[in-house]
Amino acid sequence: MWMLGPIGFTAPWLMLGLIGLPILWFLLRAVPPAPVRRRFPGVVLLLGLRDEDAQAERTPWWLLALRMLALAAAIIGFAGPVLNPEVRAAGEGPLLIVADASWASARDWPRRQDRMEQALVEAQNAGRPVAFVRLSAPPAVQMKFGDPADLRQQVKGLSPRPWEPDATDLALLPEGRFDTLWLSDGMERPSRAALLAALQGRGAVSVWQPAAPVLALGAPVIREGALALPVLATRAPLAPPEVVAIGLDPTGLERELARMAVAFDGGTRAEARFDLPPELRNRITRFEISGQRSAGAVSLTDDAVKRRKVALVAGGPPREGLELLSPLHYLREALRPSSDLIEASLEDVLLAKPDVIILADVSELADPDRLAEWVEEGGLLVRFAGPRMAAGTTQDDDLLPVRLRVGGRSVGGTMSWESPRALAPFPEGSPFAGLAAPEDVTVAMQVMAEPSPELAERTIAALADGTPLVTRAAFGAGDLVFFHVSANAEWSSLPLSGLFPAMLERLAISTRSGPAETSDMAGTTWVPQQLIDAFGRLEGAEKAAGVAGEDLAGALPGPDLPPGLYASDERVIALNALARDRSLAPALWPASVPLEGNEAPRQMPLKGALLAAALGVLLLDALATLMLSGQLVMRRATGVAALALMLAGFGTDRAQADGMEEARAIAAASDVVLAHVATGNAEVDRIAEAGLRGLSSTVSRRTAVEPAKPMTLDLETDDLALFSLIYWPVTEDQPAPSARAYLKLNRYLRGGGMILFDTRDADLAGFGEATATGRRLQALAAPLDIPPLDPIPADHVLTRAFYLLQEFPGRYSGPIWVEAAPPDAELAEGMPFRNLNDGVTPVVIGGNDWAAAWAQDAQGLPMFPVGRGLTGERQREIALRFGVNLVMHVLTGNYKSDQVHVPALLERLGQ
Repeated sequence: MWMLGPIGFTAPWLMLGLIGLPILWFLLRAVPPAPVRRRFPGVVLLLGLRDEDAQAERTPWWLLALRMLALAAAIIGFAGPVLNPEVRAAGEGPLLIVADASWASARDWPRRQDRMEQALVEAQNAGRPVAFVRLSAPPAVQMKFGDPADLRQQVKGLSPRPWEPDATDLALLPEGRFDTLWLSDGMERPSRAALLAALQGRGAVSVWQPAAPVLALGAPVIREGALALPVLATRAPLAPPEVVAIGLDPTGLERELARMAVAFDGGTRAEARFDLPPELRNRITRFEISGQRSAGAVSLTDDAVKRRKVALVAGGPPREGLELLSPLHYLREALRPSSDLIEASLEDVLLAKPDVIILADVSELADPDRLAEWVEEGGLLVRFAGPRMAAGTTQDDDLLPVRLRVGGRSVGGTMSWESPRALAPFPEGSPFAGLAAPEDVTVAMQVMAEPSPELAERTIAALADGTPLVTRAAFGAGDLVFFHVSANAEWSSLPLSGLFPAMLERLAISTRSGPAETSDMAGTTWVPQQLIDAFGRLEGAEKAAGVAGEDLAGALPGPDLPPGLYASDERVIALNALARDRSLAPALWPASVPLEGNEAPRQMPLKGALLAAALGVLLLDALATLMLSGQLVMRRATGVAALALMLAGFGTDRAQADGMEEARAIAAASDVVLAHVATGNAEVDRIAEAGLRGLSSTVSRRTAVEPAKPMTLDLETDDLALFSLIYWPVTEDQPAPSARAYLKLNRYLRGGGMILFDTRDADLAGFGEATATGRRLQALAAPLDIPPLDPIPADHVLTRAFYLLQEFPGRYSGPIWVEAAPPDAELAEGMPFRNLNDGVTPVVIGGNDWAAAWAQDAQGLPMFPVGRGLTGERQREIALRFGVNLVMHVLTGNYKSDQVHVPALLERLGQ
């Protein structure tokens, strides 16, 4: 392709015709020889006469210019001009395909796989060896070039990773010179410069990078009683994204709890602020950016945003004017920033169903049975000693982890110490393991435990002389914890130290108000509970090994530490794909690196527009010629102008015609092809394509119809009449088609086509209820010519098009809606059903998520679970049968309903 600035020409040799334009100009402007003058006496008779039809001596210059312009436009048009063409050098020698394959690549991963497949096909045709590397999962040995056909099989099974690539070991690059195709995730990172320099030193580098900005969520924090969530972008998005808070409802089902649109105002950082009641806030399990399917667009929540409800109960009346001596003062100061506190009597706090109850120097329990029942159901009861407990009788108290001796042990008293005792290092296995015991924390008095075989096992903190300081025991599903010192500073300096709130946090009484520190996490082991993949989906972590707390604190996600939820005892920490304090910036490439994808200007063929312009100019020339010759009358002028407009419109329409590629149109017209509408959501589109692939395979095996590979439908460019059935999954933020696309859709529906609308929300509500996808479907379908609808009747042709069915489930089971039966439809005599729907119902609407039930992987295995056990597999089978009935109904119409002639046919057969 020959380039002239941003315009390329597919047949540049035709441009040589422009050289002949000056010659043509002079030929048209040439004047014939002057006439010979002869005197003729009879001419005197013509003197005084006026010729009404004057004729120009020569062609006007502006008409010549018009003709030259038309000819030039035609020549340039036939030369095949293309604005901003994608020029790809054929290349020689080995090719290295580099993919970032991070979480930011997950949003459009199928497009990246298609680009890799295209590069491998081109390399295979050119005989070029190819190597492939994912920077998020680099190989352990040096890369080698191999056969592209082998790599094509691997590319289909590749997936991105839920973390960002680190610096690449340049020693892993193949030897020798080679070209590089880099599939960028669109984010700038410091490790890219060194690798790019090394690759440019080996050969030419080209980059494929989409133009859409990358969106991500930071870690949520509690600020001024509300949840603040950073929303980041590489570039300000055109439309404000919506952040959704997802959590569990009282029945344990996952629901959308809140939603908020976030405006960036031209920047790259915004904040979503959720001011929710504590009960609702504590139910949130994660935040998501609506319509974005990547690990970075998901932010998991942990204890840092789930403020626990803690009840404080003190023994005896408060001391008036002695706030610092109050048993609850230091507990309030330690817990108020991170917990919701309740102070009342024991009977009242039990009614509030707190997460933790703290009893400070309470020796006599008002209602021990109710309190014991609360602990057995999973509550945490923490008790502190004090003068009342030292003087009271606790021998029969079952809500203590150990038996206590009567009286206390103090400096200078019975069983006295010569000086206050310091704390011993916290043992392994203790929830306090790894915390440093400050030397200035001492104990002057304590309540002693009775010696017993289980005392050592239940001691989780001790003094330097080995006497227990904190003991713990299980009680049903809950725990009992006892501090053998008072909650104020009368008996020890522990409440005055920074160790006190750290110990409360380790016991899961309070939550962290910020990121975990390495010193706080030391000595703990964290077990993954759930991990998140690159597409933002949560998955089990049964086979994952535990992680040391020191490695988890402040760590970046990676192969050895995937993002997810990590638990230790009662505490939970979320490690998200986006590192804390991470800011996003778009990847910038040197001018010498050519860009592919949406980052490069979109190519635009100009041939049709130039030929249409040339035709329009020639029509203007015809009008001008008629006008100069005096042969133009109003009627003739009107006809010529109408013809000019019609032809110009035809040329423009052809220039802007459906951009459906010829090979794609031939493939769609040659076979039965099922298609799905592109939603813009990569994950939904992937499931839709897999679902139609599974349905096509099932139809091929069970019927005489052999559908071809399904296609992704572009409503703006594709010819809809070529597709037998269109599956339209509806998402909450799906953009509406253009007016031109709606015209095509209405022509398709009127011409006998069928659209299966799937809101995928039957697990939440039936069709027509106020779900987000249901509301979006109403908006999308409003401009369509859809006839009146009814729930599908029991004798509709879809119930017997191939299989006999009475339910139409997908991944979920719910009602479906079809074209309503005509009012005069009656049951024919001797027939088991009415003559319904003379033709194909243009739409079928439901929310059963049929694509997920039909979806099959490359091996033909189901991709998603349906129901449970054998019942679920039966439901999947019925879903596939419904899909077969749909295809047969589209292809055969109402032949199963046409029963008018059955009696006559049976009578003839009997003869």
